[in-house]
Amino acid sequence: MPKMKTKSGAKKRFIVRAGGSIKRSQAFKRHILTKKTTKTKRQLRGTTEVHATNAASVRAMMPYA
Repeated sequence: MPKMKTKSGAKKRFIVRAGGSIKRSQAFKRHILTKKTTKTKRQLRGTTEVHATNAASVRAMMPYA
């Protein structure tokens, strides 16, 4: 059997932590920022964890992570 390929878009967007949870960056912080409040933009900083309902599909995209 040949090796399975990792989805290149997924490896750029997700990082699997040592405990098994998957880290992702926040969305909605790229453009059209003038109409968003300062509070909204501040809360979109940093990273968060992939929700449990989506974790299985992310793991399927990254078989060796």
